[in-house]
Amino acid sequence: MHCPFCATQETKVIDSRLVAEGHQVRRRRQCLDCLERFTTFETAELVMPRVIKTDGSREPYHENKLRAGLMRALEKRPVSTEQIETLISQLESALRATGEREVESKLIGNILMEKIKQVDQVAYVRFASVYRSFQDIKEFGEAIAGLDDKTAKHN
Repeated sequence: MHCPFCATQETKVIDSRLVAEGHQVRRRRQCLDCLERFTTFETAELVMPRVIKTDGSREPYHENKLRAGLMRALEKRPVSTEQIETLISQLESALRATGEREVESKLIGNILMEKIKQVDQVAYVRFASVYRSFQDIKEFGEAIAGLDDKTAKHN
């Protein structure tokens, strides 16, 4: 590890700790030349598949775009930030589990809709209305009726 103060390559680790629920390692280091101390954070680099959009174009996976869409669907709903982060984490795990280098945006939307449905049904209808581009009230009714069918089966 290069020292950020004198650029020497020789540093030693003084302390290591797991942070961010075990997904990151925090290391305190000391330069062997100038004796300055600094902190580094290590995370595993997990490559997300590229997204194939509905028009056939391809783009990198953008967590921020996903988060923005979720936030719109969950606006003014009783869903915590922790639940939102859990939804994103579950989606990303499911995408990595496919083992594919590219996934269709339709797959991402379907996985996310199922996850949202388990957290908040109003947010599910909001998200589905945008994602599926509902054109009339009949499509809204069908989505809501689908929620009633699933709720009845769980009771």
